Amino acid sequence: MNNSVLRTGLLILLAIAAIVLYSATFIVQQTQYALVLRFGAVQSAISEPGLKFKMPLVDNVTYFEKRVLDLDLPVQTLLSADRQNLEVDAFTRYRIIDPLRFYQAVGTISLANQRLQSFTNSAMRNILASASRDAIVRTERPQLMERIQGDVNRQAASLGIEMIDVRLTRVDLPNANSQAVYQRMRTEREREAADLRANGNQQAQTIRARAERDATVIRAEANQKAEELRGQGDADRNRILAEAFGQDPEFFSFYRSMQAYEASMKGTGTRLVLSPDSEFFRYFNGPTGHNGGASSTPAPQPAPAQ
Repeated sequence: MNNSVLRTGLLILLAIAAIVLYSATFIVQQTQYALVLRFGAVQSAISEPGLKFKMPLVDNVTYFEKRVLDLDLPVQTLLSADRQNLEVDAFTRYRIIDPLRFYQAVGTISLANQRLQSFTNSAMRNILASASRDAIVRTERPQLMERIQGDVNRQAASLGIEMIDVRLTRVDLPNANSQAVYQRMRTEREREAADLRANGNQQAQTIRARAERDATVIRAEANQKAEELRGQGDADRNRILAEAFGQDPEFFSFYRSMQAYEASMKGTGTRLVLSPDSEFFRYFNGPTGHNGGASSTPAPQPAPAQ
């Protein structure tokens, strides 16, 4: 009986010792800070990972993140130096570098986010108010973000926080201003298009006038060349006819008479009222142009065409 009571007592003592040992130890991960609190007072701040010890049933352990934390800021409307309303969307990245100060200043991540949001909004209003819209949107955006980050970092140091980054993800005009800017840009583009069309029409008229002038000159030169060639051809024809007439006047007279018959009797319904003895019909009587084929008065010889 005594052995069983002793064994039971030992088991109870071992269980109590295990519970006490379990409550006296805790593990700190590599991604964590730990604060040991005794009745709300900080006893120690632990930043190194591993198995740690505390006073059982008296001390409590609070953990904080070592990793980088994100904070997305709501869109807010700011006024630039050139009196332009801008809708700015931003986010921040930060990490806790002093867990003791962080616990004493804010205590939790949610309260820290509220304080950081206030710091960031204030810094953006102060810094962006001294820059123009174009500087915020295009030319000086990286420099402005660095200034905002530096300002927020100075204020966040009192919370045991280090700012890693502050970024302006979107900077836009409000809807009403966007429509006004869009209409102004559209008007400017329409004016530029009208100027381009006017310049194009002017250049087209200049090119068209130059082309018409060149065409007139080309036609005049072509007509002149054609007249020269035509005159040369007429001269050659007259020379050839004169030479042919000199070689065989009878054949020349016959050939010219055949041409005259062909020219006068073209078309339908041709009527000629002439005497049968007319000189015009002398080759109707015979191939020599005389009655009965006998020689008589020679036919008149036409003069060479000029």
